[in-house]
Amino acid sequence: MKTAAEPVTRRHAADAKAHDVVLQVRDLAVDIRTHRGTVRAVNSVGFEARAGETLALLGESGCGKSMTAKALAGIMDPVCDLAGGEILLNGTDLAALSSKERLKFAGPGLGIVFQDALTALNPVYTVGTQLGEAFRIHRGLNAKQARAEAIDLMKRVGIPEPESRVNSYPHQFSGGMRQRILIAMAVALNPRLLIADEPTTALDVTVQAQIMQLLRTLREEGQMAVILITHDLAVVAEEADSVVIMYAGNVVESGPVSEVFADPRHPYTKGLLESVPLNLERGEQLNSIPGSPPELHDIPAGCVYQSRCPLVQDICRAERPALRPVKGPVTHRANGANSDADAGAAAPRPGRTAACHFSEEITNA
Repeated sequence: MKTAAEPVTRRHAADAKAHDVVLQVRDLAVDIRTHRGTVRAVNSVGFEARAGETLALLGESGCGKSMTAKALAGIMDPVCDLAGGEILLNGTDLAALSSKERLKFAGPGLGIVFQDALTALNPVYTVGTQLGEAFRIHRGLNAKQARAEAIDLMKRVGIPEPESRVNSYPHQFSGGMRQRILIAMAVALNPRLLIADEPTTALDVTVQAQIMQLLRTLREEGQMAVILITHDLAVVAEEADSVVIMYAGNVVESGPVSEVFADPRHPYTKGLLESVPLNLERGEQLNSIPGSPPELHDIPAGCVYQSRCPLVQDICRAERPALRPVKGPVTHRANGANSDADAGAAAPRPGRTAACHFSEEITNA
C-alpha cells in the first residue's frame, strides 16, 4: 500500500504547486517615442501565469506580444518607456525596481528564449563560456566548475557529445541545436518564469516539435510558469493551458484554451479561428480577416477592432468596451422554462474575459 500511496501524494503535491501564481501583471502600459509623437504600444494589459502551466500570448504581428515580453524581462529598447502597471514576480514588483536591482532576477527568477538564436548568442565566445556565465555571476563558480555545469546543461537539453561540443562556437551548430543552447541558457538557474518568444519560428516542422517537447519537459520538471508568445493557433491548442488574445496592444479575450477556442467571445478571436484552413480542397477560398490592424498613431477612440469587425455598431465607435467576465450559455428545459440551474449556467465563467459589447451574441453570429 505504501508504494501505491506515494505517487498519489506526490501527484497531489505537484497539483497544489501547479496552481501557485508565479507572475501577476496588472494594467501594464508601454509607450514608444517616435518622430510623430509618443504612442501607446501596450495598453492596460493584465494576466496571471501559474507554476507548471503555459500561458500563451496570441495575436497577429504587431499586436504587442513581444513588447509585453520585453517589458516583463526589463529589456525594452531605449525609445520605449514603462508607462504604468505592476509586474509581480513571486510578490516582488519588478516595475518598481531599478535596472540594477532587476539584474538579480535575470536567471534565478526569470529566463527568456528569443526566436533568433544566432542573433541572441555571441559569435565570438564558445557556447560553454556563454552557458557557464550565469553560474560564474550568480553562484561564484570558477571556470572549471562553470564548464562542468555547461556540459550538464547541454546534456539536459539533448545536445549530443557535449564534452567536445562545449568548446564549439554558435555558428558550428544547426538552427535546432542553437535553439536548444538558448533554452539551456534560459533555464540554467531554474527560473520560476520562462518567457518563450516565438521559439520555433525559423525551424522546420520536425525540429519545432522537438523544441516544444523540450520546453514541455523542462516546464514539468522544474514546475516553471511558461509564457509562450506566438501567432500559431495550433501550437497554442497543443501546448498552452490558458491564452490571452491581444490586438493593437490591448487584451481582447482571455481564458482556458479549451474554452476560448471552443466558444470564442470576441470577433477577433473568432476570426482567427475561422482563418485556420480545415478540410479545404485545391481551389477553395481561404477565410481571412479583412483589413489590417490600426497604426499605433491612429488607434480609434472606441473599440480597437471596429474597422474589421462584422458586428460593429454605433456603441463600438463611441465607447471602448471594458475587459469583463464572460457569461456561459443559458440552457433551456424541454418545455422552454429556465430552472435555477439554468440561471446558474449564465453566471460568469471563472477565468473567462472578453472586451466586446456583444460578447454574448458572438456565438450565434
